[in-house]
Amino acid sequence: MSDYNRVIMMGRLTAKPELRYTPSGDAVTTLRLATSRRYKTKSGEDREDTCFIDASVWRKQAETCSEYLVKGQKVLVEGSLVMRQWETSSKEKRTNYEIQASRVLFMEKPRNASSASSDEKVSGGELPPPSEDEEEIPF
Repeated sequence: MSDYNRVIMMGRLTAKPELRYTPSGDAVTTLRLATSRRYKTKSGEDREDTCFIDASVWRKQAETCSEYLVKGQKVLVEGSLVMRQWETSSKEKRTNYEIQASRVLFMEKPRNASSASSDEKVSGGELPPPSEDEEEIPF
């Protein structure tokens, strides 16, 4: 049986996406996510744990995320878990785990965006949302 490395995480962005370009010209955006888990302890006390993780998004999808996502917006990230290791200038070894995103879905419009309905969802990642002046396609 071969190995399987797949991660799906939904959470809120803790910071504005950071877009940068590699020396070869590829776009890469870092998304910083927070996701919470609520549970009750044996004594009946309500608790909440929050997990913070970074996700790297590449090429056109990176540019789209940088343009349309804002801090606090809910997103779903799908990809694989990767480990990065490096050494600091003081020779300390560091390790970080992050999601290498293959797909990013925008689960809602930014809170400050005007919309007819606050429940309206926006899908994203591969394509930006349609502009207001585009005609609807009848199905």
